[in-house]
Amino acid sequence: MMLLSLNLGRATAVPYTDQPEGLTGIDKRPVEGPVRVAAPGPKGVGASGLAGDAVCDTRHHGGDDQAVYAVAREDLDDWEAELGRELRNGCFGENLTTSGLDVSGALIGERWRVGPELVLEVTCGRIPCRTFQGHLGEERWVKRFTRRAAPGAYLRVIEPGEIRAGDPIEIVHRPAHEVTVALAFQAETTRRSLLPAVLAAGEALHPELLAAARKYTAANVS
Repeated sequence: MMLLSLNLGRATAVPYTDQPEGLTGIDKRPVEGPVRVAAPGPKGVGASGLAGDAVCDTRHHGGDDQAVYAVAREDLDDWEAELGRELRNGCFGENLTTSGLDVSGALIGERWRVGPELVLEVTCGRIPCRTFQGHLGEERWVKRFTRRAAPGAYLRVIEPGEIRAGDPIEIVHRPAHEVTVALAFQAETTRRSLLPAVLAAGEALHPELLAAARKYTAANVS
């Protein structure tokens, strides 16, 4: 398992975002590194966990629980075959393009060591938005991406550190439950009845998903 590509974005004006300034950092481009990764601060205040990476819409992106976004190269390859076009590393807006790691099959609360220092913890999947659809330029992209339920993973920073392209990735902790990123994503989007099940992941869940799961469970499970 390795970090195949390390990707950073810069603020760019586009016509397809509802961000007030019309800027987005979704178009991530590969860099060699090293890049410092650290907790950026709470959502709405902090942006990306990677130094030099732009997150423009801090209403919905960035912050400590979405500090880093990872996508498996294998998932990009599957989409290439379906869409009939090349998808370069970073084109999904991911900071980390991995190889040999089942990102969407990772457990919530699973911890990865990337390189010699950085430790990250899986919190949730990526919910697609109109900016993502505009960036990809694919019809019905939000629905298609959601249906696939391979959203990649957001991660929080447990131990900061520097990383570079080619660094090894090691799973250093697997929690004792079965709540994967894919399952949590489905619970949040197309299969709300799964929300009680995601509570098994506890405080490792993204706080917004944890609150939604608790509210749904209180209202629907006697």
